[in-house]
Order: sequence, then C-alpha cells, then structure tokens
Amino acid sequence: MSAGAPSTPAIVPCKYKTGRTLGQGTYAVVKEAVHIDTGKRYAVKVINKKLMEGKEHMIRNEIAVLRRISIGHANILTLVDYFETLNNLYLVTELAEGGELFDRICRKGNYYEHDAAHLVRTICSAVAYLHEQGIVHRDLKPENLLFKTPAEDSELLIADFGLSRIIDQEKFHLLTTTCGTPGYMAPEIFQKSGHGKPVDMWALGVITYFLLCGYTPFDRQNSMDEMHAILNAEYQFAPVEYWQGVSESAKSFINGLLTVDPSLRMTAAEALEHPWLAQSVQRQQEAEQLLQQQQQPQDQGPQDMEGVAPHDLLPSMMSRIKARTKFRNAVGAVKAINSMRKRHEELREVHPEEVSHVLKREDEDMV
Repeated sequence: MSAGAPSTPAIVPCKYKTGRTLGQGTYAVVKEAVHIDTGKRYAVKVINKKLMEGKEHMIRNEIAVLRRISIGHANILTLVDYFETLNNLYLVTELAEGGELFDRICRKGNYYEHDAAHLVRTICSAVAYLHEQGIVHRDLKPENLLFKTPAEDSELLIADFGLSRIIDQEKFHLLTTTCGTPGYMAPEIFQKSGHGKPVDMWALGVITYFLLCGYTPFDRQNSMDEMHAILNAEYQFAPVEYWQGVSESAKSFINGLLTVDPSLRMTAAEALEHPWLAQSVQRQQEAEQLLQQQQQPQDQGPQDMEGVAPHDLLPSMMSRIKARTKFRNAVGAVKAINSMRKRHEELREVHPEEVSHVLKREDEDMV
C-alpha cells in the first residue's frame, strides 16, 4: 500500500447475536442478545445514530452514569459492554427476565403491607447508593423497576438511566431541565426552580402510595389538574376503604416524601431510618412465620405491622386498576374519535364528497 493511500478500517467480529425485541422508544430499540462465545444472554439497547444526531450528549451521559454505578449495588442494572458501528450505538446490560414490578405483584396469590415495605426498602437502598455516587435518576416509576429473574426471591433492579444526571459534588449544582413522567415528577421540576436528589425521593413517595392502594396520589382527569395537585401536594388517603389495613407508619413515610419543599423532604438515608422501613425486614420475617402457622387451625393468624389481622391489598388493587384502565381506554377512544372528526371537518371544504365517504367508513370500522 502506498503512503498516500487511505487506511482500511479494521473489521472486528461481532461478539453478540441479537434476537427478539424487548421494548422500543423514539431513538432506540431494546433487544435480547446472546454473547456468541459464552452463550450468556443480555439486553442490548440499539441506538440509531441518525435519529440521535445532535443529541449525542444524551448517550454519552447515559454511558457515563452506567459506568459509574455498574457492579456497585445488587439492585442497579449493570452495564456489561458498549460499542458502536457505522449506523448504531450499542449498550449491553444485564437481562432482567423477571418482568416489571407491578406485573409480579399481580401474579402473586396475595400481597400485604409488609411486602410493599420490603420492595420500597430495596428501591430506597438503591437510590441511596445512586445519591452517594452523585447521581440523580430523575425517572423513577414502576415501569423502570424490573426483576432480574422469575424466581420468587429475585433481586429487584432499577433500570433506564436515560434521564439520569451526574451532579458535581465539588460545588452546589442544580438541574433545570424538565424531564420525567408527569405523575411522578416533583413540584420543583414543574417550577423549573432547579432540582437535584430530592426529586427521586418524591418519586419514591408516589411509588409507595401506588404500591399500597393501586393508584397514584395525583391522578386527575387532565394534566393541568394533575400539575396543580403536585405543585400543592394535594393528596389524601381516601376513600377510607382503599386504605383499609394500611398502617399509620406507612402513611407517615409517604407524608415525609410527598413534601413540596425539597429541603424538608426525607433524604434516602433518612427514609431508610424511618420506622416503616427500619423494621420492615424483621416484620417480614415474622409475617412469613405467622403465615406458615396460619395453615394450622389452632394457631393465631398472621399479624400485620400494627399487630392486627393483615389485610390482603391485592384484590381491591386489581379491581381498581382494571376499572381505571377500562375508563382511560374509553376516554382515549372518545378523544380519538373527536380528533378524527375535527380533522375531517377541517378538510371537508376541500374535498367534501371524499371526506364524507372516509368518515362513514371509519365510523363503521369503530362499531
């Protein structure tokens, strides 16, 4: 080869073979992948470079976050590998095969308050680790909480660090970008007054509330009402029947997190010291022992966190979630029809006969 000839890029054999799609977003698709040499299965996030053009900093940030926290905590999804090709970027992580948090709860035969406390303590421990590393997750929600395996004793993992940020520990630094999932976003995010680690604690409060009753505290008919409720922390432990059997300690824990002023909100370390979590391990062990004894008629039934007969939260949670899902689907259908009709009305003046024919056909399809 002459000195002036361009060098030929080295061809490196691919180490992974991708399979079924696990999830899809605006800029990326997550696929199952097998390491060719070892046969071990992973999840690989395939990011389209062209779609991410101009937003490369988002990927660099996610990689920086994952590198900083990987292998540091049992409940954090681990980054295994990272590489790129001409068209795509690839982030290889552990494969969480146990499903999402609430799907697992729904498959359980029963679900008690001590189960919720155990889950929240696990999440809080992982969040405390993130905060010690100077990282704010910024999108904590049930969908980003995955079980590692289908086993009953599987570890729960915090996933999806696409919106996470590393905060400079050497100087006081606040983030101002609006991000996250609205129902789990803290007031200061909406106010754009600057935010940091406390936003994760607010989200944990919303998750805890959800895990105890099956709906979120600021769920409203429209986004403006929802935002107003969040900004003023307008929530209740009501109706009373929805909170039957839930301890005052659990409600105190939620109140300590759903506090508008971030400086007064519990930190992750403080939350772990709260009686509801501090005693959750012991209470879970006692509950498991008593549940086993319940099989014997002569023995006293299991006790909950305040020494009374436990209340199975699962049946009422399932019925409420199904009712809300049905209602939201109905509302969504009405909105879609209204939007479609409005669009046709706007076009009717241009092609009246054609639009009438299309509208009639679409109405028939919806029946």
